[in-house]
Amino acid sequence: MVGAACAYYAARRGLRVTVLDRGSVAGGTTGAGEGNLLVSDKEPGPELQLARYSTQLWRELAEVLPSRIEYEAKGGLVVASDDTSLAALREFAARQSEAGVACEAVPGGRLGDLEPRLAPGLAGGVHYPQDAQVQPALAAAHLLRAAGDRVTLRLGQEVTGILTGAHGEVRGVRTPSGDLHAPYVVNAAGTWGGELARLAGVELPVLPRRGFVLVTEPLPRLVRHKVYAADYVADVASDSAALQTSAVVEGTPAGPVLIGASRERVGFDRSPSVEVLRRLAGQAVRLFPALAAVRAVRTYTGFRPYLPDHLPAIGPDPRRPGLLHACGHEGAGIGLAPATGRIIAQALTGGELPLDITPFRPDRFGGGEAG
Repeated sequence: MVGAACAYYAARRGLRVTVLDRGSVAGGTTGAGEGNLLVSDKEPGPELQLARYSTQLWRELAEVLPSRIEYEAKGGLVVASDDTSLAALREFAARQSEAGVACEAVPGGRLGDLEPRLAPGLAGGVHYPQDAQVQPALAAAHLLRAAGDRVTLRLGQEVTGILTGAHGEVRGVRTPSGDLHAPYVVNAAGTWGGELARLAGVELPVLPRRGFVLVTEPLPRLVRHKVYAADYVADVASDSAALQTSAVVEGTPAGPVLIGASRERVGFDRSPSVEVLRRLAGQAVRLFPALAAVRAVRTYTGFRPYLPDHLPAIGPDPRRPGLLHACGHEGAGIGLAPATGRIIAQALTGGELPLDITPFRPDRFGGGEAG
């Protein structure tokens, strides 16, 4: 998704772009995502600023891309089970509100107005009307198509090396089918962004953070918003490598309900985990008891591209002229893709950047060139 956004906005700035992927469009992390476009889970700071800008761009894209991307401005509802977690949630929301996020405290007795099938007895929650969702694979494919003939797709093409000039500047990429020359290379390789950076001779500490999603049979609209428990925010910000699960439940226009979210650092191990799936199902049923009678028809696994400070790497790499990074967005890549793509396009063409990208500098981790 991030690579598609970079290609789209670069093409709109008049550049010709070749998109290389060793698989298919949305065949990696994008195809394993829920398509969340969220501001509700982000602390005030640079990522929230990026998310607010991206939310604006997604609204614009929804006007020009086909409705088949399933863009839905349904809003989010974060709920707390007791008074202690509710107080923490409301304090978090108050700080977000000061940063420009639209949010509304919802007493426990009014949660059913927003979600009639929600479990009774919850202490309260916060409604975030700016949260939205797309179908990520469709969105990536249609964004590439909308870029027109300035974008060339080369699928099934793995980058095996980075071509450089006499002074170390990027001059293109090497693939099994031959060299491709270009004055700039954008690293939008997601979870594999660290590996591509090393091919260019620089360090970028991207690690995979595995997650599972349960998908139910198609249903009448049982869940109206994206609904999740307040402890999900803490899991997103955690540095722990251990397994963490927190209930995230949302309906889709096509009917199935998506149930997440889990996080763990286990490398690229795709092995199914009955323990994780059982925990996700149990937490979802505690939020929506009606799900106890619903069949889960499949699961899927993805790897979030994790960087140690939970911020993506966006922009030119001063260690390797001609190399730009657009990776490390963890679980927010779909939501942050348009803002990232616009920034990369502006950087490639010398345009004015829409916001300060200093917090996203690729060299901020202190590593120099790879040995």
